[in-house]
Amino acid sequence: GDIMEETGALIRKRRATISTGKCVPLKQVNGRSEVDESVNGRSDSGNIVTKRNVSDLPSTTSKERKKRINVPSDRQSCHRLQESLLSSASGYRNYRGVLNWCVVMLCLTTVFCFSRYGILVDPIQVVSLFIKDPYNMPAACLVIVSNVFIVAALYTERRLSVGCFSERVGLLVHSINLSVTLCFPVTIVLMVKSITPVGGASALGVYTVLFLKLYSYKDVNKWCREMSHAKARSLARSLSCSSIPRSRESGQDYQVSYPGNVTLRDLYYFVFAPTLCYELNFPRSPRIRMSFLLRRLFEMLFFTQLLVGLTQQWMIPIIQSSMKPLEDMDLPMMMERLLRLAVPNHLLWLIFFYWFFHSSLNFIAELLQFGDREFYRDWWNSETITYFWQNWNIPVHKWCLRHFYKPLLKSGVSKWLGQSAVFLASAFFHEYLVSVPLKMLRPWAFMGMMAQLPLAWFVARFLRGNYGNAAVWLSLIIGQPIAVLMYVHDYYVLHYREGEY
Repeated sequence: GDIMEETGALIRKRRATISTGKCVPLKQVNGRSEVDESVNGRSDSGNIVTKRNVSDLPSTTSKERKKRINVPSDRQSCHRLQESLLSSASGYRNYRGVLNWCVVMLCLTTVFCFSRYGILVDPIQVVSLFIKDPYNMPAACLVIVSNVFIVAALYTERRLSVGCFSERVGLLVHSINLSVTLCFPVTIVLMVKSITPVGGASALGVYTVLFLKLYSYKDVNKWCREMSHAKARSLARSLSCSSIPRSRESGQDYQVSYPGNVTLRDLYYFVFAPTLCYELNFPRSPRIRMSFLLRRLFEMLFFTQLLVGLTQQWMIPIIQSSMKPLEDMDLPMMMERLLRLAVPNHLLWLIFFYWFFHSSLNFIAELLQFGDREFYRDWWNSETITYFWQNWNIPVHKWCLRHFYKPLLKSGVSKWLGQSAVFLASAFFHEYLVSVPLKMLRPWAFMGMMAQLPLAWFVARFLRGNYGNAAVWLSLIIGQPIAVLMYVHDYYVLHYREGEY
C-alpha cells in the first residue's frame, strides 16, 4: 500500500512537471539524447524534460518498479567512445593555448637575452639603418621617382587604346619602360654612397613590385584589345583570373569595360592594391570595418617593434660572435653558431610573415575595400617543397602562374622546364634584392633558390607525409641562417676588414 501511494504521488508530480515545462527539441549528444541524460532533471537549457508522458507508460507491477530503481541510470556512466584531442580523427582544431605558450617562451627567451647581453635595443640605430642624414633621403626620393614609370605605362596604354600605337610599337615602349624600371634603381643605389643597405633594399622592393604590376597591366589590356578585335560581348573582368561574383551589396552596380579602365585613378588603385595581377573589376568589400582596420594597424606597429627589438637583442650578438669562427674556418664552432642563429632567425621570419602577409596586406585591403584576401594558404602543412612555394606567397604565385608559367606552356615548353624557369626568375629577384643593396655581387641567394629544384625532387620522390613536412621545415630553419651568415661575413670582410689594413 505504501508503494502504491508513493507511485501515485510520483505520477502526479511528473504530470504537474510536464504541464508547466516548455517544449524543447530533443538533440542527440554523444549517441544519447538529452532526454535520456535527464529523465527526471533539467536539460542544459534549463527546461524540464522527460522521456514521455507518464500516462503513456505501460502498466508495471511493483516488483518491476523496484527492479528498475536498482538498475544504474545513464547519468552514472562516465565513459563513451571518443578519440584523443591530438588525434586527427577527433576533429579538434583549437590550439590557441599552444600559441600562447609560444608567446610565453618568446618572452622568457627575451628575458634571458636581456640578462646575458644587457639592453641592446636602440631606436636611433634603427632610423640610421634607413637614412644617414635626415636632410638627405635618396631612397625616399627614388621611390617618388617611380611615378614616372607608372605614368609612362598609362600613356602607352592610352595610345594603344585609340590606335595611335601599333601593337609592335606598344610592346617596344612597354619593354623599354619595364627594363628601365628594373635597371634605373640599381644604378642609383650603386652610385649614390649615402643610400644605406636597408634603404636600398626597400626602394628596390618597391620597384620590383611595380615591375610585376606594370607587366600584368600591360598583359591584361593586351588581352582586352584582342577580345575587342574579336568582337567579344562582355569584357567585365580579366579573362585569365576568375574572381568572386559581384553582389549588389558591394555597392558597385556597374562594371568597367575596356578602354574605360585606362584611367589614372584605375591604375593607381591597382598600384596600391595588395595584388600583383591586374583586373578590370576587382572584387570589392561593401564597407570599411574600423575595428578590423584598427586591429591590423595595432598588429603592424607592435610586430614592427618586436622585429626590431629581437633583431638587435638576439640576432646581432650571435652574428657578431660568428665572425671569428668563420674567419678561422673552425667547423665545430661554425656549426654551433649556425644552430644558435637558426632559432631566432626562423622566429623572426615567422613574425615577418604574419606582419606582412596578414596584418599589413589586410590593412591595405580593408582600407581600399579590396575583396580578395587570400594572401597565403596552409603552407605550414606542406609535404613537398613545391607545395610550400605555391602557397606561402599567393600574390607572387598567381602572377607567376598567370603571366609566366602558363604562357610558357602555351608556347610548347614542358612542365619541368617551365617550373625550372619560374625558380630561375625567382632566384634572380632574390639576388637582385640582396646583392645590389649590399653593393657586392655574391651568388648565395641565387644558389639557395636554385638548390630548391633538386631538394624538391628529392622530397617528392623519397619522403611522404610527416617526413616531407619535416624536410620542408628543416630547409626553412637551416637554409636561411646559412645564407645570412654568408652575406654578413662577406659584408664584414669587404667593409670592415679592408679598413683595418
